[in-house]
Amino acid sequence: MVNSNSMKQFVILSTTLWLLLSSTVNAQSLADLQQLRQQAQQSGQNTAPGQAQTQAAPANVAPMSLSGPRTITSMNGGLPQNGQYYNQSRQGQPLPGEPTIDSVFPEQMPMENPPYAANLFIGGFESERADGLNDNYLIAQGDKISIWMWGAVNFADVVTVDNQGNIFIPNIGPIHVANTPAGSVNSRVTSRIKQVYTNDVSVYVNLLTSTPVSVFITGPVLRPGQYAGQASDSVLYFLKRAGGIDFQRGSFRKIDIKRQGEIIASADLYDFIKNGKLPDVSFKDGDVIMVRPVGATIIVETGARNSFTFEFNDNELDGNNLTEYATPRDFVNQVSIAGVREGNQFSRYLSLNAFEDFPLRAGDTVEYIDDHEQKVYRINIQGSHTGPSQVMVDKGTRLQEVLTYIQVNQKLSDIDNIFLLRESVAQQQKEILDRSLKQLERSIYTAPISSTGEGGIRVQEAQLVSDFIARAREVEPLGKVVVSEGDQTANVLLEPNDTVVIPAVTDLIQIGGEVMMPQAVVFNPEATAADYIAWAGGFTQRADDERILVIRKNGLVEFDQINGAVFDEDEGEIDLRPGDQVIVLPSIDVKSLQAVKDITQIIYQIAVAANVALD
Repeated sequence: MVNSNSMKQFVILSTTLWLLLSSTVNAQSLADLQQLRQQAQQSGQNTAPGQAQTQAAPANVAPMSLSGPRTITSMNGGLPQNGQYYNQSRQGQPLPGEPTIDSVFPEQMPMENPPYAANLFIGGFESERADGLNDNYLIAQGDKISIWMWGAVNFADVVTVDNQGNIFIPNIGPIHVANTPAGSVNSRVTSRIKQVYTNDVSVYVNLLTSTPVSVFITGPVLRPGQYAGQASDSVLYFLKRAGGIDFQRGSFRKIDIKRQGEIIASADLYDFIKNGKLPDVSFKDGDVIMVRPVGATIIVETGARNSFTFEFNDNELDGNNLTEYATPRDFVNQVSIAGVREGNQFSRYLSLNAFEDFPLRAGDTVEYIDDHEQKVYRINIQGSHTGPSQVMVDKGTRLQEVLTYIQVNQKLSDIDNIFLLRESVAQQQKEILDRSLKQLERSIYTAPISSTGEGGIRVQEAQLVSDFIARAREVEPLGKVVVSEGDQTANVLLEPNDTVVIPAVTDLIQIGGEVMMPQAVVFNPEATAADYIAWAGGFTQRADDERILVIRKNGLVEFDQINGAVFDEDEGEIDLRPGDQVIVLPSIDVKSLQAVKDITQIIYQIAVAANVALD
């Protein structure tokens, strides 16, 4: 009796043998054999043990007559897998095992002040080629030239410049054209033909193609190596092909072009940026572009239109040359220099004129500074007024002097409640708020935990407080300065960019914060804060009814108190005036949050500094 497993193995081996003999795919590798074996196994699994296969092998097929396309499996899945050669660029795609810039160069921090002229290697100008040939291109071996003759003699052919630099024309002989400019090849060949055919023969000569040249690029470039291009291409083209000059190590001013070991030209990219000059070189096979190491550098940090790292020769290290390249901004009158002299820290603060003759050293850091004394500055006017919105005042001007120049309408402007908005005060309020938030953040993350249950509660509490801190950090204080009370206005000293706010006369009271319907209500001289809150729908469930914030029209802040949710006639001790804001702050549950005191303090700070209630 035949075992079912033996029968199954027999079916698999038979199917494999049949696929090897009858398949139209010619197995060329171990991978192909494994694929055929998998097909055989699938065929064996689909065939029940003891069941004969009914499919017959194709007739008249011999193993030696099998044919098919030979496919070479590529090791790189990103490249076509048809076994052909490609002359197109790989667009920077590395081959398997090929070193890349990331694997060769150590990771470097981005430069805050990149080298001057570094933007020459941004973009794809190496692919923007002009149609036609350069007239100054020098004919080289392998170039193709089209020649037409008509009249007494008819001749048309495309000839190739041979290794000796000649082209050959029947009945004329060799004509030496190597190193002839492309614009002169017509006259040169024509004059040679006219020596043989002197009459009734017209000649037209045209350079069709130029032979690519192979140039080596070495030194501190990103991808040194051998690159192809046209003989008329510039040194910038080849440098861009090599990835550009290494910002940390390469020189932008010392680029030598060598031929057979001799320097035939040098390039200074600063001269190209400033004057548009590049060496006029017709490249040949085997030329070498060598980028020299970077020389002495000076860093210009701020204050200039060209805040770059500049490279200078030893005889150029002075303030005049640096200023010429850096181009300081308008109104710059001082220069700060920091560096090292004789192993010690060195710094100088000079006028711009004195800096012109100042000797610099490699590694110095320079800042151009506008250090004029601000004797005149701008004051902004906002609110209810009829005059200009800005006033230019002298340094030392006080508020009363400015108010005399502001035009107002006595019926529409509330001149008794003037206040200031000051940038320095807003910044101080922001700093105080940030310090309070950081203190609150430390307290919730460093709170002691006595049990696992308390730990879970503290985690939830920390998440809630973190959300509150994130919203509180987005608040921008107004920087209010209270300068008036009653009919008195303080004659304060003004600062640059101060804003004088003249409120408009109003008959409304603003109610906001933790009330059911925040809104504006017409002023009632007999109403208290409790009445206005009641008219706004009353407190919400989160309201703090013990401290009601009242922000006066002039910026003063007072607190009112309402005991309980039921309003009594005796409650509300503050006399409200038109234009006041009544803000109900949220209450913090003492049982659920640990840092109640810190959060309450921050809420008060936000309400006073920004006139908003943040819960």
